[in-house]
Amino acid sequence: MSRALILGGTGLVGRATARRLLAAGWQVDLTGRDPAHMPSEISAAGGTFIAADRADQSQLVAAMGAGADLLVDCICFTAADATRLLPLVRNAGSTVMISSKAVYVDGSGNHSNSDVPPCFDGPIRETQPTMAPGDGDYNSREGYGANKVAAEQVLLASGEHVTVLRPSKIHGAGAQTPREWVFVKRVLDRRPAVFLAHRGAGVDHPTAAANIAALIEVVAAKPGPRILNSADPDAPSALQISRTIAGRLNHVWQEVLLDDDADEALGRHPWDAPHPIVLDMSAAAELGYRPVGDYAATVADEVSWLVSAARGGEGAQSLPGLDDEYFGPLLDYAVEDRYLSASSKSP
Repeated sequence: MSRALILGGTGLVGRATARRLLAAGWQVDLTGRDPAHMPSEISAAGGTFIAADRADQSQLVAAMGAGADLLVDCICFTAADATRLLPLVRNAGSTVMISSKAVYVDGSGNHSNSDVPPCFDGPIRETQPTMAPGDGDYNSREGYGANKVAAEQVLLASGEHVTVLRPSKIHGAGAQTPREWVFVKRVLDRRPAVFLAHRGAGVDHPTAAANIAALIEVVAAKPGPRILNSADPDAPSALQISRTIAGRLNHVWQEVLLDDDADEALGRHPWDAPHPIVLDMSAAAELGYRPVGDYAATVADEVSWLVSAARGGEGAQSLPGLDDEYFGPLLDYAVEDRYLSASSKSP
């Protein structure tokens, strides 16, 4: 039986990968710091939890044991993380490091987290220039991509069979930042309208965790040093995403498509990119990758999970509330109600 070791395996990408590999007959071990975070569905399917701190190399080596056919690192953020991973890489048949499309820069050096939004010439290939490697706080807007580049370079310079995957906005059951929550919560709260800045035209390519898992399975069978984009086969606009989620939950609402000069407090959402951000997936396709499904098909898993969690199911304690720093401004019902009230009074 082939063995896979997934570092940070109890998170979004880890659980999707474990689910796919277990279904294919793999032995799957997942590391984490808290066994309480081990998804019950993965345990039931035969996955094994190994307590290991990502920052403790001795614990990582112990988790690796005699070796693995596949090593997946979902939480490699810095060059130091990558350096700690090298002893495991040398004892793995194939290694996958989850990076990010945040590493890419446009012709002016702007990236997904910069103050000035990037403007790419078209679909982004893996040869697109990236940020310079860096260190510092990887949780900062400038530090995240720079640290990812540094980690990539350490692993690729090893000469081992390391595949770097660069996903875009990841979605799926168990997401730590479930972006689709901005629409699911509105449905659950029976909101009469959905507000979308810039008429909902923003496109920022989504990536299903299930599609990442499918690509990882291909990479496991074809080890080699490479960089691959990872994204859904389609890149829907924010308006299309809102319609997909509302339709899946049988909810009908008024679509308020705001012009560019509208109140900036209205219509904010996670896909509001002024210029399309789309990843080219041809390199993965040439390797033999086939996606599980498009956005509408793959987002169903997350939507069901969010509805269940909102009703007290698994993940209920981690759902963001209106006081959440990220989601709060995206769920400002008061400003929406004032707009609707003023509109109803207009002659």
